Amino acid sequence: MHPKVVDSILGQGTYLGFRVNSWLGGTNWLVEILCLIYSKGDPAWVQSVPIWERSPWVENTHGYQILKDKEGPRLITSHVPIHLFPKSIFKSKTKVIYLIRNPRDILVSGYFFWIISKFVKRPESLEQYFEWFTQGHVAFGSWFDHTRGWMSLRGQENVLIVSYEELKQDTRSVVQKICRFLGKKLEPEELNSLLKHSSFQVMKENKMSNYTLLAYRLIEDKNGSLMRKGISGDWKNHFTVAQAEVFDRIFREKMAGLPPELFPWE
Repeated sequence: MHPKVVDSILGQGTYLGFRVNSWLGGTNWLVEILCLIYSKGDPAWVQSVPIWERSPWVENTHGYQILKDKEGPRLITSHVPIHLFPKSIFKSKTKVIYLIRNPRDILVSGYFFWIISKFVKRPESLEQYFEWFTQGHVAFGSWFDHTRGWMSLRGQENVLIVSYEELKQDTRSVVQKICRFLGKKLEPEELNSLLKHSSFQVMKENKMSNYTLLAYRLIEDKNGSLMRKGISGDWKNHFTVAQAEVFDRIFREKMAGLPPELFPWE
C-alpha cells in the first residue's frame, strides 16, 4: 500500500506499530488485548469478528478497504518499517504501540511458520533461515534496522514501547500501562475478563483469533498452526552454541548505542 494512500486513514485512528515479523512476536496477542480494552473486557467482539477485521493490516489491500470505510478511532496493524511509513503519522494524534521481542525467539518462530506456509519461499533448514534472518533477507527486512528505526521515537508522548517478555512476565501490569497510555480505565472484573480471554490457550481455541479460518490460504500443513507455543526463550532449544555466539555478536554490533534496558531479554 502506497504511503500517500495510508495518509487518508491516519489522524483520527489509533495506529498500532509493530516491528518486522511481529506476527511471530506477539502481534495477535497485543491486538487481542487492545480489542478487549476497547470492549471493557467483554469477549463478544473477539469471539464474533476475525482479528484481521478488528485491527486490519494497513499494508494490504483488504485491510485498507476495511479501514477507509470506518469512522472514528480505529485499530490498525502494520509491520512496515519507519522509513516507508507516511510521515503524517508524526503530525497526528495517532497513538503508536511498538512491540518488541527477543529476535532469537522471533527467528525460531519465523522458521517454524515459514516451513508450513504457502506464500513464502521455504527455508531448507534452520541453518539457512538463520542466515536469511541475520542478513535481513526476510519479510519487511532486517529486524535490527526495523527496531532501531521505530525505537528512535521512544520518549514521544504518542509512542509506547512494549516488550513481549514483560508482557509475559506481568501481563496485568503491562495491560494497565497500556490503558493509561490510551486514556482508558478497566474495572477489576473487566481486567480479569481481559486477562482470561487474551490468554494463549483461550486465543488458540478461538477461531476468530487463531487464523484457522484462513488456514487453507496460509498453511500447507493441515496440522500446522500460527499459534505454536507462546513462550519466551524457546530459541535455547534450537540454537547451537556457535549460532548463539554469532547472533550475540551481530546483536551487539547492530544495536550499539541503544540503552541495554530497552531489551529486557539481554
